[in-house]
Amino acid sequence: MPADAVLPLPVTPPAFALTGLDTVPDPGAVLALPVLPGPDAPLVGPGAEAIPDDLVEVLAAHGASGRPGEVTLHATPDGPTALVALVGVGEATPDELRRAGAALGRALRGRDEVVSTLTRLADDDGLRAFVVGLTLASFRFHWGSDDPAARPVRRVVLADDTSRSALLDRAVAIAAAAWRARTLATTPSNLKNPGWLAAQAADAAAAGDLRISVMDEVELAERGFGGILAVGRASATPPRLIRLDYRPRRARGHVVLVGKGITFDTGGLSIKPAEAMVNMKRDMTGGAVVIATLSALAAVGCTMRVTGLVPAAENAISGSAFRPGDVVRHYGGRTTEVTNTDAEGRLVLADALAHAVADLEPDAIVDVATLTGAMKVALGLRTGGLFANDDTLAQALLAAGEGAGERLWRMPLAPDYEEKLSSKVADADNAPGGPGAIIAALFLQHFTGNVPWAHLDIASVGDAPEAWDEWTAGPTGFGVRTLLHWLASPNPLAGIR
Repeated sequence: MPADAVLPLPVTPPAFALTGLDTVPDPGAVLALPVLPGPDAPLVGPGAEAIPDDLVEVLAAHGASGRPGEVTLHATPDGPTALVALVGVGEATPDELRRAGAALGRALRGRDEVVSTLTRLADDDGLRAFVVGLTLASFRFHWGSDDPAARPVRRVVLADDTSRSALLDRAVAIAAAAWRARTLATTPSNLKNPGWLAAQAADAAAAGDLRISVMDEVELAERGFGGILAVGRASATPPRLIRLDYRPRRARGHVVLVGKGITFDTGGLSIKPAEAMVNMKRDMTGGAVVIATLSALAAVGCTMRVTGLVPAAENAISGSAFRPGDVVRHYGGRTTEVTNTDAEGRLVLADALAHAVADLEPDAIVDVATLTGAMKVALGLRTGGLFANDDTLAQALLAAGEGAGERLWRMPLAPDYEEKLSSKVADADNAPGGPGAIIAALFLQHFTGNVPWAHLDIASVGDAPEAWDEWTAGPTGFGVRTLLHWLASPNPLAGIR
């Protein structure tokens, strides 16, 4: 496949429609009804009156309780549709509706259509959560013979108030952006490389009304992007710096997003063990998150100017590979002694951050990266790490993560460990001993100037070992929903210095 080919989606997400409260499902469709816990027995919500069977008895026979994510399938040959899905929604909070949507999406793989009344119980946040949960739990990447039974449900009809159509469109855009990020991160590295990633960014730009520019290895060398060049120089496919620009009319403020774009990471000469290399096709998840986020900004009504930077490189091994002991000069002049070539992500991010501060005049910067294995040790596999030099920015991102269903935990930029970065031959050491995630964040902080900055280390949540709620096994696209939730808010920069 040519490096600049745009890979078509091997599996497309479900399509959604909103058709009104009086929708009658086609006989071949599945009717999904909400189930809530009751004082003595679970209660079936809107739509149950159309079914001739006693659904409370059906639920009792299956031991159903109405807890979120519980799905009971019941055949109804005498009803308006042949199959009813009774879906537990708990108290119908957004989190519970997200879980309910995820469970429904999994239960209805291979179906052509489902008509759902679940969102009649939902506020606006709940509707968005239901759509996102159903879509993302349906995610599948399969490059081979098709299995129709494993494909996502093709069409989801919400029997709800049609005045919420704009809200549905925004929810679908958020879900599709997270789906895009997962697809980019799941694509195997024999198909993707820095040039390929730039082509995918161009495709996203066309879909999202964005401007795109790409620096090749010649321009990177001319302008002094030493970190990106060092990491990418051993690969047969040279590095790129991808830039996407979203500029709405009367934009208020400017945010720069930076995403790590390592399309495969061998570890370089500080080579990884074989088992640690298996998932390294997804070491560009941060870049995928930035590309996908930019692609959906117009659809969610963002009023901010947003620039996305993705330093893309393959950390390979060859005779031209950078070595332990080398000194790298970054964009802007700061130097780094390389003591571990497997700590390469911070080297490419450093160049992009320095470029953002020097040339783009941002009001805030957020970088996203699967950066350190230490984050998994600190937070496990379901919570992402957040570092920030601005308390208001940190709180805004924590709240956005909570609202979007992507949990973050703030970590300390502890100055106690700053001395560990010292080097006798350069301004800093790229991989000294100590608490790995904190050390990496402190390293990056030197390239952020006085700009409010946050660093999302998503190594802990970038790859799910198993299916769980809306996550599917494999790359998660974690961060897209948080960033869109934040950037679509009325004033994302409120109170940020």
